[in-house]
Amino acid sequence: MPSPVHYRIIPADPGAHLFEVTLTVSRPAPAGQRLSLPAWIPGSYMIREFARNIVRISATCRGRAVALTKVDKHTWDAAPCDGPLAITYQVYAWDLSVRSAHLDETHGFFNGTSVFLRVHGQDEGPHTVEIARPRGRTYAAWRVASALPRSPGTGAGAFGLYHAGSYDELIDHPVELGTFTHVAFRACGVPHEVAITGRQDCDTRRLAADLKKICEAQIRFFHGAKAGARDVPFDRYVFLVMAVGDGYGGLEHRASTALICARDALPYAGMKGRPEAYVGFLGLCSHEYFHNWNVKRIKPAAFAPYDLTRENHTRLLWAFEGFTSYYDDLFLRRAGLIDTKTYLGLVAKTAQGVLRGSGRHKQSVGDASFDAWIKFYRQDENAPNALVNYYTKGSLVALGLDLLLRVRTRGTRSLDDVMRRLWREYGAGFERTGTGVPEDGLRRAVLATAPGARRALSAYIDAAVDGTADLPLAALLRQVGVLLKVESGTHPALGARVAAAPGGIKLTHVLDGGGAQAAGLSAGDVIIALDGLRASTDALEAMLARKRVGATVAVHAFRRDELIERDVVLCAAELKVSATRMSHASTPADRLARSWLGE
Repeated sequence: MPSPVHYRIIPADPGAHLFEVTLTVSRPAPAGQRLSLPAWIPGSYMIREFARNIVRISATCRGRAVALTKVDKHTWDAAPCDGPLAITYQVYAWDLSVRSAHLDETHGFFNGTSVFLRVHGQDEGPHTVEIARPRGRTYAAWRVASALPRSPGTGAGAFGLYHAGSYDELIDHPVELGTFTHVAFRACGVPHEVAITGRQDCDTRRLAADLKKICEAQIRFFHGAKAGARDVPFDRYVFLVMAVGDGYGGLEHRASTALICARDALPYAGMKGRPEAYVGFLGLCSHEYFHNWNVKRIKPAAFAPYDLTRENHTRLLWAFEGFTSYYDDLFLRRAGLIDTKTYLGLVAKTAQGVLRGSGRHKQSVGDASFDAWIKFYRQDENAPNALVNYYTKGSLVALGLDLLLRVRTRGTRSLDDVMRRLWREYGAGFERTGTGVPEDGLRRAVLATAPGARRALSAYIDAAVDGTADLPLAALLRQVGVLLKVESGTHPALGARVAAAPGGIKLTHVLDGGGAQAAGLSAGDVIIALDGLRASTDALEAMLARKRVGATVAVHAFRRDELIERDVVLCAAELKVSATRMSHASTPADRLARSWLGE
């Protein structure tokens, strides 16, 4: 049966990318019903103004028109009416991402934050939604994939009636429609599904087997070696995957994740080993799955509850996103999907990315977390010089903290214990208490986990989170028998990041202290000639191979439509980082490493 707040959504015109939604409010507020659409989606910290995609909207009551007054950018007031209020609106859906909605003749996808108006005053009551099949024989084979609970009479994968206990629950279950590839498996007794949209040749059996290892490792991490379905905070879980030519991203939800990946990153029949692209995809899946605990249930107090009308500031994203980024690849190692050499290579790659950006000396990860809304999600050409990435720097903070805990307690405590403490204190009871982690909660959990190392841990957190100095990772890794080597570039470079462009080479980022910046070149400039010869990315590579650091190169470039000439003194290429296991590590160091890596 439909609830007092009921939606019907149909892909009304796939060619025009339009969903049509009818919202019926059985008992609207007597003084007039207020309605609004979220301004952002949890997990992606930027105001996105989803209401801008509403093409038309109208309201009726018992067949008569009801006036709608727009109050602000995403809020409407319906005039008082005596009886069920029906609001009908169309949503333009042409954002092929995990954040919004997308619809064409091949598939449909939507997040509730993009399509379901909130009925003010009735957020906490039951909500139902009828997901309707597009009209026409063309769509006869379409199915539904979502973790949204089905109502009685709606079969698995079927169009029909779905339900949620609240508006917050309703918008936390993305929906995929189409002729996707589907595979199912169980992890610790919990049903899991994968739905893959897009042209691909995925070996779904291989993918399911690998995902099962990741899921079981994480479930047992939080709930113990004998964890079963009763211990897990969701009844079933769904991976919604969009396979495209080139893409990467994910967004977590309470019982599912929306993912986008390059089709070549998926495993194929007969594939040997796990290529780099596939490891990257598994790491993405691992990241979003870990969010089931860290973010969806263990969450900052600033997100408990979310206010979807404005920015929700916290200085803790370095822990919630950064710690998740640390554990995503670590679980690939602990689950046996990659070896130690590969894992350490991933650690080195992360460290290299952070150390190559001078912005790390200007912005702390605490500040980066707070300013995510206006900086991280709105990066420009100066980002490497001004920002630090709280995902990658946060993962290095987590690595250092984990190693420090292990070293200072001789292996009796680790970051694993901190995460399980946070789960016990905040996550396990979140749906009952709604209590989030206060701004000092992470620090308190760390210090309570290893009180004997309080001074060292407190000093590390202060420096790592609020400071801008480089982390002491090399010293910490050495104590578990790992050599982290940071090598300055020896080859010549322009001091800029470039991309091929019509007629030459476009400077995408000009780096602090480099030759390009010193010569007055800027991001957006298109180099057309180097030392009087036509410029291309191949020509640049060949020229640099014949030059030395300190050599001068004559550069001709266009800035907009104006030709400029500059002499660029070549600088050293960006640094390189490697991480390798020491062959003669001490027994205590080796023991710590094995515990850390799950060997």
